Amino acid sequence: MKKLAYILIMVLLSAGAQAQTDRSQPKPGPAPKVNIGKPQSFELSNGLKVMVVENHKLPRVTMTLSIDNPPFSEGNKKGIDDMMGGLLGNGTSKITKDAFQEEVDFMGANVDFSASGASAGTLSRYFPRVLELMAQGAIDPLFTQGDFDKEIARYIDGLKTEEKSVTSNAQRVENVLVFGANHPYGEFVSEDKLKGLNLNDIKTHYKNYFIPNNAYLVVLGDVKFDEVKKLVEKNFSSWKKGTLPTTKFDAPKNVAKTEINFVDMPNAVQSEIAVLSSVNLKMTDKDYFAALVANQIFGGDFNSYLNMNLREAHGWTYGARTSIRGNKYVGKFKANSQVRNEVTDSAVVETMKELKRIRTEKVTPEALATVKATFIGNFVMDAEKPEMIARQALLTQTQGLPADFYQNYIQGINAVTADDVMKAAQKYFSAENARILVVGKASEILAGLEKLPYTINYFDRFGNKTAKPEAKKVDANVTVKSVLDKYIAAVGGEKTKAVKTVLMNSEGEVQGMKLNVKTINSADGKMLNLVTGMGMELSKSVFNGKTGYESAQGQKKEMDAEEIANNQYYAQPFPELTLANKPGIKLGGIENFSGKDAYVLVDGKKKHFYDVTSGLKLGESQTVEAQGQSMVQTFTFDDYKEVSGVKFPHKITMNVGMEMVFTAKEVKINEGVSDADFQ
Repeated sequence: MKKLAYILIMVLLSAGAQAQTDRSQPKPGPAPKVNIGKPQSFELSNGLKVMVVENHKLPRVTMTLSIDNPPFSEGNKKGIDDMMGGLLGNGTSKITKDAFQEEVDFMGANVDFSASGASAGTLSRYFPRVLELMAQGAIDPLFTQGDFDKEIARYIDGLKTEEKSVTSNAQRVENVLVFGANHPYGEFVSEDKLKGLNLNDIKTHYKNYFIPNNAYLVVLGDVKFDEVKKLVEKNFSSWKKGTLPTTKFDAPKNVAKTEINFVDMPNAVQSEIAVLSSVNLKMTDKDYFAALVANQIFGGDFNSYLNMNLREAHGWTYGARTSIRGNKYVGKFKANSQVRNEVTDSAVVETMKELKRIRTEKVTPEALATVKATFIGNFVMDAEKPEMIARQALLTQTQGLPADFYQNYIQGINAVTADDVMKAAQKYFSAENARILVVGKASEILAGLEKLPYTINYFDRFGNKTAKPEAKKVDANVTVKSVLDKYIAAVGGEKTKAVKTVLMNSEGEVQGMKLNVKTINSADGKMLNLVTGMGMELSKSVFNGKTGYESAQGQKKEMDAEEIANNQYYAQPFPELTLANKPGIKLGGIENFSGKDAYVLVDGKKKHFYDVTSGLKLGESQTVEAQGQSMVQTFTFDDYKEVSGVKFPHKITMNVGMEMVFTAKEVKINEGVSDADFQ
């Protein structure tokens, strides 16, 4: 199992190495001329605004219906908008959900719905019918109790899945802190709020917020304007106008002085760091293009200040990025990265150093020219894509842009100077009033953060203020040996000593690829880990009690002295029977692991976690070095089941920057193993 983690690490790192082979950019040439597609437009009496872009190169048509409501508060019904969007497309009063989808599939089309509108794509010959189906789904949705109950259950399952996700919790907290818990952008969904909803709430919400007078329909492709106008009038004229409810909420405010906002996630194998502030940047602002260029230089692409520092110079992360965009209401600036626990405080220091740099030092002419060339190159490549033409037409309307905004886009980028970049960074990339959000494992990173020159405020994973997490004290009578003895007693006691071999076959899936993992452990210190997938061997690790090797991706590596010494303990079915005798192992205190208090046994770069109450092993973590970079791999053990009187975990969750779950399908004790397995 652990060798699978090693394979994935190597694949990730080799992909990164390939990406580094050649990042040189061609020298910028003269600014190209781009023909921007201009839509024809009309408006229905119900307020629906329609834009049509004729493009007869291919016999295809795309349609995008966008509801452009201003931010609104959902309060204790947060989640109702997403719920309503999830229920759209489940049939109409005229056609069932199955019949709707069968007809769409028969035409080779696609029709999708959400709370913010709908989209569709089809061959031009089917355009009239697909437009009709999209209109029916949007205007005459069928909301049933059965579909409502299923959607609620699906949503709640999703929330439970994300409970232990450091990234998901970090994203929720950052919005609560930046915008405020009562601001539309800071509200979050909870199980209690979802359970408080009913079907009538959905119907009322649809009636109030899914209205044509706030909607835009963009039709693009192999169509004629007159034909589109007739079909839209026929299919959308019955959509009734509405009056949007008004919501009052306070504008977000940044902190008076930069501070660290810390959230303890005991299961975190790496820290989420984000430097955050609310911003008011509109696409119509004179310094809009300067802000885009400044963001790109600071952290918008691979060669940015932040990424070249945290990833390339120090090897602390697989990527550090920043983001900002124009928003006619309010937006957010964010500089974020995921780093190893032990370098969290250093990464904060370096992030703030690069933030100061973009605000106080002029970018070099070469770097500025390269970034401009990248912007312009991407713009030119996208300019004639149908979806980009549609997006530009929509943004021109919804963001109140001048009619020639995109015609002048290249000119706007080229006009940005080094002075403009620095001024935009000073205005929009806050250094004095920023929140430095750190979500990670307090027991490993908090001491380092406390040495930095920032006040630390503590929050739970819902953005509520909380007390500083304190380490729990270990009773004086608890030792390495007592922890190990309690584990042995929990899994079978004396029966564990009768286990000579354990063979386990497990199944899992990684990025759509099904994997089988065969592990064998013997009491005389022999071990086999074999990973197969797609009908071939992906990796193999063998230890015969004295020597061993690892093979993966056609390469074989003999075990070194340290690996041999470790395997003499860990190759056994129950290392805990002898682990107390291993030199250097020590009791590391009590930590929260997977939501439970656990005794921590530290063995070099490896940590073992044992449930304080039950004694069962909850998991282990280990720092792995590969190609000059370090990462932490974590294994969580669940679903203990008894086999011949001895308990084994039947669910193993592995995290190596991505999470993978493996389920034991077969566990054999003292059978099915031969000496040939360890050759």
